[in-house]
Amino acid sequence: QVQLVESGGGLVQAGGSLRLSCEAFTRTWNEDTMAWFRQAPESERTFVAAVNWGDTADVDSSVEGRFAISRDPSKKLIYLQMNALKPEDTATYFCAARRGAALFTSADKYSDWGQGAQVTVSS
Repeated sequence: QVQLVESGGGLVQAGGSLRLSCEAFTRTWNEDTMAWFRQAPESERTFVAAVNWGDTADVDSSVEGRFAISRDPSKKLIYLQMNALKPEDTATYFCAARRGAALFTSADKYSDWGQGAQVTVSS
């Protein structure tokens, strides 16, 4: 089992930037794919971005060009850099992990989850 701890959420005005971090407490860092999902109130949890140990990444089309995912292997951290934020980006953002290299976009493919970080974008 992997313990994931997110940080970096907060309140920002539209057009601003935030960077989320997720620290992974795992012995299988080099075998895991890490991802970010988000969930707005009354909505399902949706894919944002994922990266595997080979640094192959995938970003959802709804945020492509504005969001970027990256890894710091030495610290077992992943980041979600969010730029040009919009009010519709408001959600709780979750870090997730799964064993293997596949960049799945479905939440049910991920076995471990963080507690979530709230991101609120005001207009």
